[in-house]
Amino acid sequence: MKSPARRQSRLHIDWTRCDGRGLCTELLPGVLARDPWGYPLTRDGSREPAIPAHDLGDAHAAVARCPRLALSLITSVPKTHRRGTLAT
Repeated sequence: MKSPARRQSRLHIDWTRCDGRGLCTELLPGVLARDPWGYPLTRDGSREPAIPAHDLGDAHAAVARCPRLALSLITSVPKTHRRGTLAT
């Protein structure tokens, strides 16, 4: 029996909307840092950082509370769990 596919959530930041208020960095300190002007920086250096399962509730809160609507969560199934794909 196969294990259920585990969904992976990533945080997308729309840089055309963000104005550096920093609320997201306060809610997700393990995922985001803040630059000197208040803009979020991903701690792992990626464009769309992965959200650990224990931070998912805070990520949803950050998306809902962003005053500029600059955040969204992208949920996908990792490639190794997609139908017709072999894990290597």
